[in-house]
Amino acid sequence: MSDAKLSKARLRNALRRRRQALGPDTQLLAARALTGSVASIPSWPEAQRIALYLPADGEIDPRPLAELAHTLGKQLFLPVIKSDNSLSFAAWQTDDSLSANRYDIPEPPAHARRCPVTDLDIVFLPLVGWDARGGRLGMGGGFYDRTLSGVTGPLLVGLAHSYQQVDCVPREKWDVSLDFIATEACLHRCQE
Repeated sequence: MSDAKLSKARLRNALRRRRQALGPDTQLLAARALTGSVASIPSWPEAQRIALYLPADGEIDPRPLAELAHTLGKQLFLPVIKSDNSLSFAAWQTDDSLSANRYDIPEPPAHARRCPVTDLDIVFLPLVGWDARGGRLGMGGGFYDRTLSGVTGPLLVGLAHSYQQVDCVPREKWDVSLDFIATEACLHRCQE
């Protein structure tokens, strides 16, 4: 295992344990506060096609954000894992019936309309850790990196708790950088 992979694994384990220890009240307050940070993204008012995720493993919950986006008339999309371990983004109405994927994460049905990633305005990504330069530590599957590599167009915004910030996320050549990190406390513009 490379040094970067080993460093990522150790950091991921420590941050996941901390994230999973948050109580439901703390999680709910953070999820609601997150919407204020997202609303300060400069392109948020014009953005129409929004990709987000449903939380797993203690991730900050974007459902209050989805409710806000829905009331503003924005189109919502959820990731669907494809056979090549990349993602497609399927239309989602908050009352849709969803099915669990192989990781037990809910996804829209196979017949749901897809949106090419290049047509999305903002992609909100889950993460385990982040740094001020836009480094993102995910769960380790590489789904978002595989999908977003070389893609221009959508704004990439990580959603996280403030405490998930670290000095430096170990990076490998295929890791995609984020434009912003939105937390329950504020919005961070990433600096390379």
